[in-house]
Amino acid sequence: MSRKIDPALIPPFPTLQYEMEAWRKGHLVVAGLDEAGRGALAGPLCAAAVVLSADRFDLEEELFGVRDSKQMSYLGREQWSRKIMENASDFAIAWVEAEEIDQLGMARAGKLVFERAIADLKNRPNFLLLDYFKLPQVSISQTCLVKGDQRSLSIACASVLAKHARDQKMIALAADYPLYDFGRNKGYGTAEHLQAIDAYGLCPLHRRSFSEHLLQGRLFDL
Repeated sequence: MSRKIDPALIPPFPTLQYEMEAWRKGHLVVAGLDEAGRGALAGPLCAAAVVLSADRFDLEEELFGVRDSKQMSYLGREQWSRKIMENASDFAIAWVEAEEIDQLGMARAGKLVFERAIADLKNRPNFLLLDYFKLPQVSISQTCLVKGDQRSLSIACASVLAKHARDQKMIALAADYPLYDFGRNKGYGTAEHLQAIDAYGLCPLHRRSFSEHLLQGRLFDL
């Protein structure tokens, strides 16, 4: 599937268009899913699943302002995370740790974190909305959307929850590994983070399988 999409198809804010299409077909438990941390050099992968109620006709208004988490500030994600949790009929946040990513590879780890988020919901959904990815191994009807976090409100909500939860976890872990400034870089490959790896090597939070691919071909004492 192409990652390209006509910009005219992307609304100013995500809507319930795709959720309503699923609801009209009888899929009343629709979960939007998204993840955070895929491209980081350190820390876990996080995914969220969010179910919005088909009976809440005010949700687009109540959650107006939720959008792709990358377009929001930390404070904005923090505020909206609370509001999303208050308004969602169900949500779950799941993790795959760095060691698991090294063991499984990112392709499998990325699917596993979604599977865990789905499993942690109170009720198993009967329809999934995903941002680009498909889960062929999951026996639930699903639609994958290019730029889904900009088009589907439930995916956007999942994007915010996953990003904020992961940021909070990296900030908490920063105290254990002060040399790497995880509170600031959240494990991503900033110039300062790469300099710290040059100086101190890799810590237990680093994804060692990413070193060759994402650290610009430089070698470290593993």
